[in-house]
Amino acid sequence: MDFRKPLRPRHLWTVSLLLGIGLFLFALISLTTPAQAAPSHQDDKPSNDFCLACHQEEGVDLTLGKESLPVTINPTQFGLSVHGEEGIACVDCHSNISDYPHPDVKVKNVRDFTLGFLDTCKECHEEQYNKAHNSVHQIAFDEGNKNAAVCMDCHNPHTQSRLTGKTSGELTASARLHIPETCAQCHSTIYDQYKTSVHGNALTEEGNTDVPTCIDCHGVHDIQDPTTVSFRNSTPFLCANCHTDAEIMDKYKISTNVLNSYVADFHGTTVKLFEEEFPGQPTNKPVCTDCHGVHNISKVDDPTTGIALKDNLLGKCQRCHPDATSNFPDAWMSHYEPSPENFPLVYYVNLFYKFFIPAVLGGMIVFIITDIYRRIINRVKGVKHS
Repeated sequence: MDFRKPLRPRHLWTVSLLLGIGLFLFALISLTTPAQAAPSHQDDKPSNDFCLACHQEEGVDLTLGKESLPVTINPTQFGLSVHGEEGIACVDCHSNISDYPHPDVKVKNVRDFTLGFLDTCKECHEEQYNKAHNSVHQIAFDEGNKNAAVCMDCHNPHTQSRLTGKTSGELTASARLHIPETCAQCHSTIYDQYKTSVHGNALTEEGNTDVPTCIDCHGVHDIQDPTTVSFRNSTPFLCANCHTDAEIMDKYKISTNVLNSYVADFHGTTVKLFEEEFPGQPTNKPVCTDCHGVHNISKVDDPTTGIALKDNLLGKCQRCHPDATSNFPDAWMSHYEPSPENFPLVYYVNLFYKFFIPAVLGGMIVFIITDIYRRIINRVKGVKHS
């Protein structure tokens, strides 16, 4: 055929027919192919947009044994999460996903599916993983309790916001506010006590982040058993982390002398010495929590349980001193140093003795020195004592 010559009508019709058939087949193939085809090479890394094309749809569930796990991901929430901000790809965690349809998940239930990602967290968070591996939660897990808390129970990988400041590294105020709610997923009874306490009420109702949350007393990833003797004996120093901080305590007009006054007291001295000489051995002397409570700590002036009220304090004392009378609490000065405002009688008696005792001892020393001096002079002069 001479392509320099114009096509005849018959040839033109043939070319048009072939072109039409080709376009029809192309359209047919396009319609029968999934909208998001998987990458043609196994080494290609699917983008988050590729995954979210399906997983942003409502009602997407994964059947695991007799249970169903919702796998719908909100793109906006994920984008605002710390993983989204850091550009973490879906397949960085779901590393077994590289094609569609996905490989079968062979687990009995949702919990087993969750536990399968433990080592995935370790890839980026090795320090936290190792600490958690030595915690009371891990001990419970090793003993067969599959419901013991793991990474994903506290940190939802698809919605977890940044917990610490980018530059400061300090826990953000927002993160502190939500800590008790996170722990409440397993420890709901304790949370109910905490949120009505002086600490919990200030945090949950007033948004006051000066008060301690769960992690301030128990730690974060390396949480230890709080029922041990060593934990109980260390309670005064645990409480002192906040109660000796002048910057915080001055805001609420609370004495920072709590630790010193406790350690100087018979109770505290005994606990401190006992822990130093016989660490891990129980003592029957009270620590902070025996008088103030644990998660249910109330204001000291609370009419029902506050130990600033004499009758309430007497009840605390009688736990160890059953024969204590109504005058027994008068010997306790409530962690305050005597001053003209607090316990003035004790203050002025102490002040008197601060001058009186040195004066008496000083006078005796002067008397002795002058007597020795006179004896020496008399001996030199040969004067005999009568």
